[in-house]
Amino acid sequence: MSNRKPKGAKPAAKAGTVSQRQLRASEMIRHALVEVLRENEIRDPALTGVSITVTEVRLSPDLKHATCFVEPLGAGIETDPVAGHVDEIVKALNVHAKFLRGALGRHIDMRFTPDLRFRHDVSFAAAERLNRILDNPRVQADIFRVPAEDDEADAPVSSPQAARSAAGPGEDGPQAAQGAIGPKDNS
Repeated sequence: MSNRKPKGAKPAAKAGTVSQRQLRASEMIRHALVEVLRENEIRDPALTGVSITVTEVRLSPDLKHATCFVEPLGAGIETDPVAGHVDEIVKALNVHAKFLRGALGRHIDMRFTPDLRFRHDVSFAAAERLNRILDNPRVQADIFRVPAEDDEADAPVSSPQAARSAAGPGEDGPQAAQGAIGPKDNS
């Protein structure tokens, strides 16, 4: 067996990396899917009157499967009629995925129109949770702590030279004071 690679063979991509081609096609599909959702009315009670944001589209390496991350507008607001119905909306989109795929095929110029799978985008909820944590008064006290005058002595020192100058001569013993001048000559 030969260890040689055939001519024109590309090195294998690392697992989890996304190619430029995938990114470009994902953005094209996301923009076209937004147009499809805006132009076409899907007759489903779960989708009636619901505005949907397509936040991200991830394509498989062969560009035949697309995972579309969606967020119904108003889903994070308890008083909105969409609140609490996100799973129903995503389920309805998955039921109508073949119809959306056909409409998407008329908007994009690709050899294959990918199969669509819809998932709820939880990044908005995660960002909201992080904002609530950062707005906590205890966290705010740590972030925006005003240093007192006596805190300057407790501040961390970045280098040994700064430590010696902060300590002053004689505070670290005779070696610290002599180290800057040189060895002491006892002759």
